Amino acid sequence: MSPATVGDVIAALDAAYPRELAESWDAVGLVCGDPAEPVERALVCVDVVDETVTEALDLGAQLIVAHHPLLLRGVHGVPADSSKGRVVHRLIRSGVALFCAHTNADSANPGVSDALAAAIGLTVERPLAPHADNPETGLGRIGVLTEPEPFAAFVDRVSTALPATVPGVSGAGDPNRLIKTVAVSGGSGDSFLSAAAGAGVDAYVTADLRHHPASEHVEAVTVAEGSPPALVGVTHWASEWPWCEQAAGVIGAVNAGTVEVHVSHRCTDPWNVPTSTHEGSPQ
Repeated sequence: MSPATVGDVIAALDAAYPRELAESWDAVGLVCGDPAEPVERALVCVDVVDETVTEALDLGAQLIVAHHPLLLRGVHGVPADSSKGRVVHRLIRSGVALFCAHTNADSANPGVSDALAAAIGLTVERPLAPHADNPETGLGRIGVLTEPEPFAAFVDRVSTALPATVPGVSGAGDPNRLIKTVAVSGGSGDSFLSAAAGAGVDAYVTADLRHHPASEHVEAVTVAEGSPPALVGVTHWASEWPWCEQAAGVIGAVNAGTVEVHVSHRCTDPWNVPTSTHEGSPQ
């Protein structure tokens, strides 16, 4: 059997994560590389940075499939003395193709939030914010636990299920509140706080929760207990990392499994310096 090509892998990823599902502002698809080139080995990661490019080169990979676009905003050049340009030059010089599936992977069914829900142990029921023209797709997911459990135990569940990061996992809510129905949104999700509250879920798991929206949400819980969901905050990278295994499965099925697929376990979360534990109050 002839080896798979970059184009073969792209076709499989486009079928799993249709580009028409991407948001209008997004930049998805092939960033660099030749669709006709063969692929024997591929690396899947969340972020394309020097570390993950080095990992791909060490593996002898001909393709990187990433969730986050390398060039999301318009650029006028990619000089090698810039951070993005350095990555582009390394990829091209090494003959490594780069393909990105971002908000199309967020909205696809299954997609990023399905992978997050599965990692936590949820049975998915429906999207949190379904597309009007296809309610089976959309951003976020709503799912249920097999059995209800106290919120404190649920926060521990999320922490155990996701890869470790320096900021870790935080919960906002009554530790004893029973959690059964849960909304999740991989990546930045505080814009869906009202959608999660409107869905009547017990808890909402997402990343990049800002202080004021989260604080106002928690205050609403104290006014109308049991109404808005408790919150679980995780890092952006950790919330999307489970998708890498899902995408690896898509690639692994290409050309009767002729592509060797690796998932990067390198933490590319930007928050990497822990603080020492101390007691005291703000001055």
